[in-house]
Amino acid sequence: MRLWRNARLATMASGIGAPADVASKAAILVRGDRIVHAGAESDLPAFDASACETLDCEGRWITPGLIDCHTHLVHAGNRAKEFEMRLNGASYQEIAAAGGGILSTLRATRAASIDQLIEQALPRLDALIAEGVTTIEIKSGYGLDLESERRMLGAARKLATLRPVHVHTTFLGAHAVPPEMAGNADAYIEAVTQQMLPALAADGLVDSVDGFCEGIAFSPAQIGRVFDAAAALGVRVRLHADQLSNLGGAALAARYSALSADHIEYTDEAGVEALARAGTVAVLLPGAFYFLREKQLPPVELLRRHGARIAIATDCNPGTSPMTSLLLAMNMAATQFRLTVEECLVGTTRAAAQALGMQQDIGTLEAGKFADFAIWNIQDPAELVYRIGFNPLHSRIWRGQ
Repeated sequence: MRLWRNARLATMASGIGAPADVASKAAILVRGDRIVHAGAESDLPAFDASACETLDCEGRWITPGLIDCHTHLVHAGNRAKEFEMRLNGASYQEIAAAGGGILSTLRATRAASIDQLIEQALPRLDALIAEGVTTIEIKSGYGLDLESERRMLGAARKLATLRPVHVHTTFLGAHAVPPEMAGNADAYIEAVTQQMLPALAADGLVDSVDGFCEGIAFSPAQIGRVFDAAAALGVRVRLHADQLSNLGGAALAARYSALSADHIEYTDEAGVEALARAGTVAVLLPGAFYFLREKQLPPVELLRRHGARIAIATDCNPGTSPMTSLLLAMNMAATQFRLTVEECLVGTTRAAAQALGMQQDIGTLEAGKFADFAIWNIQDPAELVYRIGFNPLHSRIWRGQ
């Protein structure tokens, strides 16, 4: 057993506003990889102190390990040239039409071996781990054929054996139409649903399925076919929804009881109501909003009014959010979207765990959950949202180690 004592805890079980969720003179007792106690030292259960390693936190704050619930971390190459084009006035759609965007990364990713994909992804992963991230979601979607998608998902799985982190893999075959099937999106969706998804699921590489529902990608009807195929295999879904226009993506995600609907800048009130009813988490991605210089804010007030869950993620990707800092994502969510400190912290812990369907194991400091937490050199949890370009992590614990 291991005991971290003399700490201040933000358990995030409900937030940081309720007294029950903040404890001073607190401790975390861990047996193996699970929490036995997280709360006041005076409430510690009986245990054999002689067989327990004790660590003094010297009054530091402890939060759950941070969770980055939306990334495209595994890919080859970069799109710095497109960034320059965007600075010179080109739109997302114009860059895509010129052969850039997702298809640019596709070419580099298809040419990369699994070892090369891992080599390029590790520095990005290490940057997130260094900020207290203990769980990360990684999507495919830059291969767009069976073998390339298999390499991407295999690389993501391998990362979890090379670093102390949990990786949730998402098959994003419905990200774009590959160049060899240009103009034939329905035929490509047939390949996704009848060939790629069944094969990758059989390989044990798919924790969830995603799609890009947008005018430059796939229609709601096409995404529905992907989600039907996922449901037939017993795989949960999530959706890139309503980022550039309102095609009813959020409502579509809710109809399939999706884990999350992500971006949602153009989601209307009916879509927000549907998300709240379904328990589908709204994942806000301020890095992409910033990088694309968008002006349509996500409907934060509607999300609050209807009690929808809000998560925050980096959307780490080469084209529209080349960001590897979840702390920065929290600051951006606060400054751009006017989220509160509590919403930002919940959004990278408890709500992010819900967006991955992992809330029974991670996201809060509670007995029975995995001992994944971060110890911070801060005086107040607000510092995790307030600072820019500063990392106050003291130590990171994953599965009790």
